[in-house]
Amino acid sequence: MLVELAIGDAYGAGFEYAPTEFLLANNTARGYVQHPTHLGVRPGAYTDDTQMTIAVAELLVFGEPWTAQRLAENFVRAFHRDPREGYASGFHRLLGEVSDGAELLRRIRPDSDKSGAAMRSGPIGLLPELAEVLRHAEVQARVTHDTPAGVASAQAAALAVHYCHFDLGPVAEIGAWITRHVPGDWSVPWRGKVGSKGAMSVRAALTALAANTGLTELLRACVAFTGDVDTVATIALAAASRSAQYAHDLPSELVHGLEDGDYGRNYLAQLDKQLLP
Repeated sequence: MLVELAIGDAYGAGFEYAPTEFLLANNTARGYVQHPTHLGVRPGAYTDDTQMTIAVAELLVFGEPWTAQRLAENFVRAFHRDPREGYASGFHRLLGEVSDGAELLRRIRPDSDKSGAAMRSGPIGLLPELAEVLRHAEVQARVTHDTPAGVASAQAAALAVHYCHFDLGPVAEIGAWITRHVPGDWSVPWRGKVGSKGAMSVRAALTALAANTGLTELLRACVAFTGDVDTVATIALAAASRSAQYAHDLPSELVHGLEDGDYGRNYLAQLDKQLLP
């Protein structure tokens, strides 16, 4: 799961808010592309979506207390050991300034309804009990996105993975099922450009999930929305990678082209094995 969502993030990063003509010419899924203006993110490198997901996954694997303090500590640790681009500028600066989770919690203003809490929720969906998925997603969301919309989008993203992992029904009906458990119109198809709000990214991801049957076509569909497409692809591939109804057909160019430093492809694969024994 982590490898696939990182591929979605890294591939989508080449197209995030890029001009439509650039997207139409390059959204082939045959390899990573250099973003026309975000030159600090090289092709095949993942962004904050994956880095923060790693922090969540590590806390699940290590069995540490699921508290705002521990989550904040993991977010700070993941950033400082492997600083990278992709974060919102203010949050990037704050992570660079704080030394631990306690300081992050003291200084942050967690009043956002953007997509930061949703993009990192995927691993939570592997928990076996629906109530625990909702609780864990809420706790982690409130660290940075303590708003009704921020929490709901994080819960919906986690439930997308839960639905697919436990094969709870046809993927085409995933939005309707989530709507029964999380406030929001998750079954209404998304149309057009995806903005920065968490609900936008999740609804776009659910729309693409319901309409496709293979990871490659799903990835291209996520990017085709335009806008914040790396987050859409991260959320969608996290869920689809756990579905037996999906063809796991990502091109080798994307798999082997994903960054493989200390916390790259091999680290993600090992963490996946611990998440999915």
